[in-house]
Amino acid sequence: MPQITNLILLFSNHSNPSFFLSSLNPPSILKFNNKILIKHHKSLSSSSSYPFVTCLSSIKPHKYNSKSFNSNRRTSSSNFGSLKQSDHKMEYEVEETKKIGIASGFNKKRAEGGDRSKPKDLKLKVRRLNPVNTSSYVQILGTGMDTQDTSPSVLLFFDKQRFIFNAGEGLQRFCTEHKIKLSKIDHIFLSRVCSETAGGLPGYCIIRKLAYLFQIRSEAYEIYFAGLLLTLAGTGEEGISVNVWGPSDFKYLVDAMKSFIPNAAMFHTRCFGPSPKSDRVLLDNNPEKVNDQIKLIDDEVVKISAILLRPEAHGFKEDEFAIKSSDISVLYICELPEIRGKFDPEKAKALGLRPGPKYRELQEGISVKSDLKDIMIHPDDVLGPSVSGPIVLLVDCPTLYHFQEILSAQPLENYYADIAEGTHKIVNCVIHLSPPLVVNSSDYQKWMSRFGGAEHIMAGHQVKNIQIPILQSSARVAARLNYLCPQFFPAPGFWSLQQPNCSNDGTDLKLCKTVSAENLLKFRLRPYAQLGLDRSGIPIKAGHNEIIDDLISEIPEISDAARRVSQLWDSEEEDAADGVTFVEGDMSITEEPWASENIVSRCLENITRENVEIVLLGTGSSQPSKYRNVSSIFINLFSKGSLLLDCGEGTLGQLKRRFGIQGADNAVKGLKCIWISHIHADHHTGLARILTLRRDLLKGLPHDPLIVIGPRQLKRFLDAYERLEDLDMQFLDCRHTTQASLDSFESHYNNENKTENTLFSKGSQMQRVSPVDGDISYPIIKNLKNVIADAGLENVISFPVVHCPQAFGVVLKGMDRVNSDGETIPGWKIVYSGDTRPCPELVQASRGATVLIHEATFEDALVDEAIARNHSTTSEAIEMGNSAGAYRIILTHFSQRYPKIPVFDQTYMHKTCIAFDMMSINFADLHVLPRVLPYLKLLFKNETVVDESDDVEDAVSLAA
Repeated sequence: MPQITNLILLFSNHSNPSFFLSSLNPPSILKFNNKILIKHHKSLSSSSSYPFVTCLSSIKPHKYNSKSFNSNRRTSSSNFGSLKQSDHKMEYEVEETKKIGIASGFNKKRAEGGDRSKPKDLKLKVRRLNPVNTSSYVQILGTGMDTQDTSPSVLLFFDKQRFIFNAGEGLQRFCTEHKIKLSKIDHIFLSRVCSETAGGLPGYCIIRKLAYLFQIRSEAYEIYFAGLLLTLAGTGEEGISVNVWGPSDFKYLVDAMKSFIPNAAMFHTRCFGPSPKSDRVLLDNNPEKVNDQIKLIDDEVVKISAILLRPEAHGFKEDEFAIKSSDISVLYICELPEIRGKFDPEKAKALGLRPGPKYRELQEGISVKSDLKDIMIHPDDVLGPSVSGPIVLLVDCPTLYHFQEILSAQPLENYYADIAEGTHKIVNCVIHLSPPLVVNSSDYQKWMSRFGGAEHIMAGHQVKNIQIPILQSSARVAARLNYLCPQFFPAPGFWSLQQPNCSNDGTDLKLCKTVSAENLLKFRLRPYAQLGLDRSGIPIKAGHNEIIDDLISEIPEISDAARRVSQLWDSEEEDAADGVTFVEGDMSITEEPWASENIVSRCLENITRENVEIVLLGTGSSQPSKYRNVSSIFINLFSKGSLLLDCGEGTLGQLKRRFGIQGADNAVKGLKCIWISHIHADHHTGLARILTLRRDLLKGLPHDPLIVIGPRQLKRFLDAYERLEDLDMQFLDCRHTTQASLDSFESHYNNENKTENTLFSKGSQMQRVSPVDGDISYPIIKNLKNVIADAGLENVISFPVVHCPQAFGVVLKGMDRVNSDGETIPGWKIVYSGDTRPCPELVQASRGATVLIHEATFEDALVDEAIARNHSTTSEAIEMGNSAGAYRIILTHFSQRYPKIPVFDQTYMHKTCIAFDMMSINFADLHVLPRVLPYLKLLFKNETVVDESDDVEDAVSLAA
């Protein structure tokens, strides 16, 4: 291909080829015959900091060093950057931004959602199968352990095929950490259709090839990075799609996800089983149904069939423990073909067959004609006895009602070992996804024993593993941060728990051998000689003490740093006035004179540790990574409740890591409101899991539906999802909570006469919306007013920002207080930017903020990339806070190219701090916050380089 050769020559002759590409709009990059091949180039020198894009798919990525950026980058590349300036840059200058010096420019097409290109036609995924696989196994992925917030996944692996059973939240992070390549997934099976088993579908993303990315609409740009189905639809050069199987309710989940995933990226759905409102069987793609056993896959590699468990079929009356009639569970049966006997060449010779191709045909089960005799030779004539293929069962039995359905399932009779010998199929492994309440019952134990010598792997939520973190890399970082500064990084909740007493877990009832599931535990199916459990891949678990010992060995001066951090809370420290310098080993820490300023905001007077705390649950952008989850901020108001600002995938798991299982349940029950900034998947796909847990926790207790505030597109998702599960919530459009809308509400109820109002803020180029129906919004706004008043808040105000259609930031205003002298203390003010470019609306909203939480996706050297994607750089975020007079600035939403600590210029950090996952900032500690930053930099002094073991190598250059 001469085009590729010329392109490589063009890049190789340019001093900074990587920036040449960064200046282009995505749809215009490297299109050859509607195909795109993108990989990093290993041969680049370390001075090229931005991953090089080339069409050579066989070249491994180079190591990315954030430190290699230089200040001359924008100047040297200006000629190339102008190539597509007319497409993605325009002036955004208003009088206010001129005065405060905010960097102008934003991507108008992206913000308006108008950048569209022709989508690709997706095809069914078809792989060339190998009937004689050399390797096959089932493997446990992401069993809950410390969080117990999601159903584990099971990988069924073959040389040429991959099957996943269940995709709960956090699966992507787990697979990224353990280098599990999911780009070759052919089929995904759901054992139930609910947030527990399917919560990771929108966010299940292993970036391998980006052929599909640049051919979808620009407003879906970031959705791609948080979307399993977008990724799997785009893997491979042909953009072939993936099949997702589930019971008939699955179509409701598909309908819900269509509200934020473009049709061009959708997967091929395969719904089976009866309709929730009918007993008529729905068989998509004509799967065969025989005696209530539905055959889904049947090829030369594996046969997968399903048995539906519908507890209502037994006539159980619905009560507080019963389930909805539409809540169907699935038992999956995976059967490998039999292993043919050994070929006997002597028998073949005796039957008149000469050595040659016919030998192989007989071994493959094909009859052939004898060379010397006028007879047909059949495989059974020359092959020894066959060996039955391995069989694996996956059992998800969520309640005892479902178990009654299992007992009456006629197809299972063929797999029981206690029937007449020789008439049953031998089951080798049974993976139990059922909860302990079910599996520990005596009846369930007796049922398990019917499978004879099968290996039983208990993959439900086993409480004895509660202190084993599922995400060990992030747990390691959390332990190091806790050692350095326990005030801002409390010990994770599961560390404080005592090992549960397992004496009542039903062990005395067990009638057969069981094995507790561990992450990456395998049961090998092929080769047949290795049939059985394989523990070789189970990761070594490092305890808290080992992590700290390694830290002290790696950074000896960290012990003294930890001591000095603890002294920051001592207001009598003698050397505070002039700054502090200490040197130990080869590292020095210098606190600038401004760092010792102890000027406390007026609103923090007499503040206590039980007033308000900001817990940063997720601080990364686009997709979860080993070290940073996607956006979520927990505002803890202690006895007055709590709020969530954004709710990316894995938010519930992060809550459980921070507060422990019981503490997280209490936090969810105490939620007063959830606020969502915009529809991109990294900001809202954890919402359904939180809402369904709250529903279950408050079942039977008097309570009001939870108010969810978000962009109008989010309502379409929630409405569609509620056909599947009751979310027990009320929705309020962000436009209804702008200052103009709230003023209209006050006017409406104070004057008791309705007047025409717009219900949206004026002056924003990005928020051209039509008037809304006040009759619907006013009752919910009134409810919101009461709820936030109970929480001690004066108001929750949304304001438009510049990112994508219907993107917002939010202001939380605490109520004024009165001190012991009768003086009024003004209420605190928290401002969260959401995702945005610098804009006047954000400056105005942040005036006098106690805390501004601002996105800082890119480092300063990537300002052009920030403009192209409507994000902010570190300096721009700080300048926004300084211009608005914010007391403290917290930077968050970092590109995943910065795995642990982002690149920043410490010169302007006198009121700023970098956010980390699980960081907990109590308002009583705000005066100390900026002084901790130099010590955090010490902790990560050698870790500003992307970890090559991460499975986000191919996405790191494009993370939004």
